[in-house]
Order: sequence, then C-alpha cells, then structure tokens
Amino acid sequence: MKLSRILSNRNGVSRRQANFLIASGRVAVNGAICREPATEVDRFSSVRVDDETIQTGENRLYLMLNKPPGFLSATSDDVHPTVMELIAPDLRPDLHIAGRLDRSSTGLLILTSDGRWSRQLTEPRIKIPKVYRVSTAYPIAPDTPERFAAGIWFEFEQLTTSPAHLERLSPCNARMTIYEGRYHQVKRMFHAVGNRVTALHRERMGNIRLDETLAPGDYRPLTADEINLIPD
Repeated sequence: MKLSRILSNRNGVSRRQANFLIASGRVAVNGAICREPATEVDRFSSVRVDDETIQTGENRLYLMLNKPPGFLSATSDDVHPTVMELIAPDLRPDLHIAGRLDRSSTGLLILTSDGRWSRQLTEPRIKIPKVYRVSTAYPIAPDTPERFAAGIWFEFEQLTTSPAHLERLSPCNARMTIYEGRYHQVKRMFHAVGNRVTALHRERMGNIRLDETLAPGDYRPLTADEINLIPD
C-alpha cells in the first residue's frame, strides 16, 4: 500500500493533507524520513508522523526446519501430520512454506511470514539452486549426469526441465542441483531415465544450508546473514 494511503486511511486526513505531511519531512518509515508519497509500505514497516505512531510494523519471521519424513508441507490436513505441527502454536498463524518437500522427503524447509522474500527464494526465473542428496533403487547410469544437464522432457507440462547438475557419490547415491522445483521434479527426472528415488534430502536452498546441529523435527530462526543471502 502506498504511504499516502496509509496516512489517509489510519490518520484521518485527506490524501492531499497526507501528501503535504510527507513532503514536509514529517513522516518516517522504519525510522527514516520519507518524502515520497508513492513509497510502498508493507505490514512489516513502521510509520510515524511527528511523534505519533501510525503503524507499528509486524515482526518478520524466518525459520529453518529440518523436516522429518511423514510430514506434509502444508498448513493443515485431515489425514496426515503437517510440518506446522512441529512449530510453536503462537508462530503458526503468520507462517507459510517457501519451497515444499513431499511427505517422504527430508531436510531443509524454510517457513516465513515475509511473502516478498520467499518469492525471491522460490521464483523459477531467478534460478536459485536447490541441492539434494538422492538415493536410488538401482545404480545410476553413467550417462545420467549428461542427460540431466540436457534437460528431461515432462509430458504433462509439455516442457523440458532446465539443466540440472548431478554428482554421483556412489553407485546409488548422488548430489543433485536443480533450479526450478517443479512438482516431484527430482523423482520424475530419475523415473524418466529408468531409475527410482528411494530417499530425497534437501541440503541447501541458494546459499542457505541446513544446520547440521538440528535434529529431525527441530527448527531455529534464520540468522540475519542467512536472510541476506537471498537477493532483495
């Protein structure tokens, strides 16, 4: 919402009066004087006019969860437990999931109240890498890294996946990096080359790495440095 509208809605002044207050240097957004009426102000921003607080600004939440198997990446479900049940009840209402994992998959899951930040983390066009440890039912064929790098055709979406990087670690284990995060993408790519994923564990999103000290089901707030790893 534009700053001028915030003032007129919550301070009982006209839009013209709001613009005058802003131009006069009497309005501060997040502690800094703002003279541009069209400045976009979200629910996390504080707004003051002189010594009067117009909007306090909500706290942003950024959490890292080590997702265990058996939990859905959803806010609620009538059948299966969800990852929200692992989070303190007072934090749950403001959170959404940034980059889901399916029920059997494990590892790094980000939950946040900051929609703009999470879009930067998950938007396919930005191509932030997602890194997984993969275990397969059968030995990984020698040409699999080359085939993944060329992209795999997905019939349902009528598209070829973006190039993915596969590092074979042992006959049935690999580290895989993708840049899209389509529905069951890793599993479907292996299926397309005649193999089957038996375990999938996300290690990293962008430069945010799963904290190895977190036991499955545990979570912690992201540090300021981790939050700033995602471009604004």
